[in-house]
This record gives sequence, C-alpha cells and structure tokens, in this order.
Amino acid sequence: MFVRRIVMLVVILCGSAGALLAGQTVVAVVGAGGEEEFGKQFAQWAEHWEKAAKTGEAEFFAVGVEPGETTNDVSRLQETLAKLSPEGEPLWLVLLGHGTFDGKEAKFNLRGPDFSASELAKWLQPFTRPLVVINTASSSAPFLNTLSRSNRVIISATRSGHEQNFARLGKYLSEAIGSAQADLDKDGQTSLLEAFVSAARQTADFYKDEGRLATEHALLDDNGDGFGTQADWFRGVRAVKKPEKGGLDGLRAHQLHLVRNDQEKKLAPQVRLRRDEIELAVSKLREAKATMKEDEYYKQLEPLLVEMARLYGSSGSDGQ
Repeated sequence: MFVRRIVMLVVILCGSAGALLAGQTVVAVVGAGGEEEFGKQFAQWAEHWEKAAKTGEAEFFAVGVEPGETTNDVSRLQETLAKLSPEGEPLWLVLLGHGTFDGKEAKFNLRGPDFSASELAKWLQPFTRPLVVINTASSSAPFLNTLSRSNRVIISATRSGHEQNFARLGKYLSEAIGSAQADLDKDGQTSLLEAFVSAARQTADFYKDEGRLATEHALLDDNGDGFGTQADWFRGVRAVKKPEKGGLDGLRAHQLHLVRNDQEKKLAPQVRLRRDEIELAVSKLREAKATMKEDEYYKQLEPLLVEMARLYGSSGSDGQ
C-alpha cells in the first residue's frame, strides 16, 4: 500500500517508541480426534502454528494436547483466555478439530464438554485487542456469523453449518501462515489474507484432484458484517466481486502478519495499530472515490495523510 510505504520510510528515519502492549498471542485449541488418524493430524497442525508463532516471536498456548482422554478442555480454554491481557496486539485463536451443527447451534468438539459459538462469544467479550478467530472444523460457518464484530477477523472452513464432513482447510492454513510461498504480494511476509487464499485454493485443488465433490467452502469476514467472502472472490489480495449483502472483506486480514518482515518489526505496537486504522480509512475512501466529487474526495483524504505524518513525527520525537 502507498500509505504503508510512507509509514515505513518515516519510522526508519525517526525511530519509534511507546508504552509496552501485550504482544501477539496464539492459542491453538486441539479438538477431540475421534479416531487416532484425525487426532494426529490436528496435533500436527497445532505444531505448525507453534512453529510460526515462535518464528514471529508471539506467545503461544496449546489446549487439548495434554495426555489423557478425560481432560476437561473447556475449562482449560476458559482459564487460558482469562489470564490473557484484554488489550494489546492481535490475539489469534485457532480451533483445530471436528464440529457439529444441529440446525440451530454449532459446536466445536473437545475432550469432555463441547462449546458453542455463543459460549465462545461470551468468553471473548472482555477483549478489546484485535481478535483473529479461525475455526477449521466442519460445520464452522455459524461461528463466523456469531463472532463477527469490528476489529475482528473470523475464518470458517465452511460456508454453512450443513457442510458436516471432515474439513481439510486446517492443514493447508497451518502450513501457509508461516510460509513465504503464500506471500502473494512479495513483501517478505505472509498476511492472514494471503494464507487464507492460499489454503482455500489448496483445499479446492484437493477435491478436484481426487475427483470428489467439495464439501467445504471457507469464508473470511473482517469488516464485522457477519457475511464472509470466499477465497475465489480474490485475485491476489484484492476482492474482485462484491457481495449482494455486506461489504468487501480482506483489507483488515491483509494487515495482520503472524511472522512479520524486518520493516514491520521496527514499528512500535501503538504506531502499527493506528497505522492500520488509517490505512483502512484510506482504502475505504478509495473504494468510494467513483461516487464522490473530486474536491470532496481529496478533502477527506488530506487529513488522514496529515494525521499519518503527525503520528510518526510524534513517535519519532518520543523515542529520542
């Protein structure tokens, strides 16, 4: 993005500093495998996330990997979430396992009691930090509808609760999130959007190569409207189709990187958060440009760019 290039230049020249915020955090929840084969796969996917988190210098927690079949993993998950800071850099919650849907409510399967989308929504209420919730299970779409809010990115492996067969998105997404091969715009880091698009396409290729009818269609929602966008609506990192209901997704997800490049690491957390807000405002303004008078467009654009300059000028002076 043009604005991001300006930011990087200013920060490199001026430096950055600020109050310490909680860093990125990844919580991987490994569900009940049911069969040994599935359990091994889910554990392996969690290991991929742990490796990416370590590379990205993010705090990592795993739930559901402790030995034993009678563990109450719902309690472990609640305890883990309760001890995390509600403020700070993005919290990534990744659900790896099976899901169910009874026509009314979707649940994620754990050892011991399962939990529903509505229950998870309550547990996440205290968090004001950016949230990424990735449900790679079957029947996971209702989680997207229930959890969608502003300042959140929600991914589901399915587009409805009725896609109930074993979902494979989790495998490909766990591999893509820390892989340079999924870096579509070649900026030296793989965004969540890029990982999503790559993983969804690999999932579609699996069914095509096997000559099987696809039983999962992943969705991404990052604008809080609860509808979601399929990966095949993107060309690179840009959405080329507009849904009949809701707005375009992808802008926020493309700002999030679990493994950041060297330039991104130089940004103070507060600078990065505000930079992201301004980028979103600029991007949305550009989307509306065709419907606006030229003078009005530049009238709204100018203060955003001025604030960007002031933001990093202040950050640089604080760091001296």
